[in-house]
Amino acid sequence: MHKSSVVEQELGMLSQMLLIRRFEERAAQQYQRGDRIGGFCHLYIGQEAVVAGSVAATRPDDYLITAYRDHGHALARGTSADSCMAELFGKATGCSKGLGGSMHYFDKERSMMGGHAIIGQHLPLATGFAFASKYRNEDRVTLCYMGDGAINIGAFHEALNMAGLYKLPVIFICENNFFSMGTHAHRSNPLKEIVNRGKGYDMPSVVIDGMDARAVRDGLRPIVETVRTTPQPYWVEIRTYRYRGHSMSDPGLYRTKEELDKYKDLDPIAKLAKQLTDEGTLTQEKYDAMDTEAKDIATASVKFAEESPEPPLEALYDYTFVNTVNGQPATA
Repeated sequence: MHKSSVVEQELGMLSQMLLIRRFEERAAQQYQRGDRIGGFCHLYIGQEAVVAGSVAATRPDDYLITAYRDHGHALARGTSADSCMAELFGKATGCSKGLGGSMHYFDKERSMMGGHAIIGQHLPLATGFAFASKYRNEDRVTLCYMGDGAINIGAFHEALNMAGLYKLPVIFICENNFFSMGTHAHRSNPLKEIVNRGKGYDMPSVVIDGMDARAVRDGLRPIVETVRTTPQPYWVEIRTYRYRGHSMSDPGLYRTKEELDKYKDLDPIAKLAKQLTDEGTLTQEKYDAMDTEAKDIATASVKFAEESPEPPLEALYDYTFVNTVNGQPATA
């Protein structure tokens, strides 16, 4: 990639990360009102480099599927902040038409195949997308994100076992933020190095620094190209950190102030901004303008969501059952 293109891409990654951060801050404010957002709400603050870097290493038509901490994944794929916030509000203009909420973002046009609330249950779906790509002789890659808490359930074994058996073009990405809700990964896994989980399925496995967007992009790019040209699954542990609790209802009292301070000094947004500034491709004025734009977009998304219509009551039955005539979908 030409140097100017790399700079443009990295400025875009920084812009994405700022938008995700400011969007999540507005989402937290709206959730705390108590009358805007129902259900659970899991913020991505601190983990922005994972999705910004990994999306930069892929094509727009590659499949992306994730768990319930999904706001950042949709925004990084290009889903508008307006439709994301509207979905949080349960409005008809939301990316899932107001029927999914925080944990079920979906954007088929951008190959964002959903956030999924049941831990680990999207992993077999990711294997299915990859199987479909190989069956249709497509060179699309599937990126499947999960938390470290998903690696101890049955669906994890089943999905990775089948992907390994059939050499499917899927990259399983463990966003290891070290806590399964409030339980540290070392207390729930016999293998202290999560990266070693891939060995049981004959998968190449790597660890990537998830607090560095460049490291994520540069670490995943050759993997994506390998999987695209020679279909096979990969297991990738990306070590990151969330600055907020597991969900909005979690005060995070299981973490010490020293631990939080340590990781806040590694803020991925500040790191990429410093890298670009030190290299002369970013000024403070430009950074401030990017941040202001991100704040404005996030603020405007709240207004859009407020003014959007509620889905009609009968929409509760949509996308649940399909009426058929002789085995074919009915037209009326």
